[in-house]
Amino acid sequence: MARGTLADAHVAAIQHGLVDLPADATRIGVVRRPTSWFHAAVDENLPELGPPEPLLESMRDAEADMKLQGLCEEGAHNAAWERVGFEEAYRDHLEDDGDARAAIGALSERSASGESLALVCDENTEKKRCHRTILREFLER
Repeated sequence: MARGTLADAHVAAIQHGLVDLPADATRIGVVRRPTSWFHAAVDENLPELGPPEPLLESMRDAEADMKLQGLCEEGAHNAAWERVGFEEAYRDHLEDDGDARAAIGALSERSASGESLALVCDENTEKKRCHRTILREFLER
């Protein structure tokens, strides 16, 4: 059986038809605290693959500080990402958290069995760094 495709998108692109996902792709939300409108855009959500709450809080605090220093939203987001060591902290979460490891294993099995998957969260990666690109790398290994 052929391996399923793996794609990713931000929720607004899906809602506005701005992304070309495989028609058969299961849209998997990877958001820690999804809103009701987010749920409407995905087939399921795996909050254990969202960044851990302390990391999200650190990111929000650093981003607010960067905005106060005059950076635009995207600039503040990306600078905060670097300041808090987001990428390393999120990779550690994926490697060390049992629930995250189990979810990655389950998604890998689904993909290996031929299911096409699309990882979905809030960030537009054309402008901002996002955890789903790191998660996608994990799943592609």
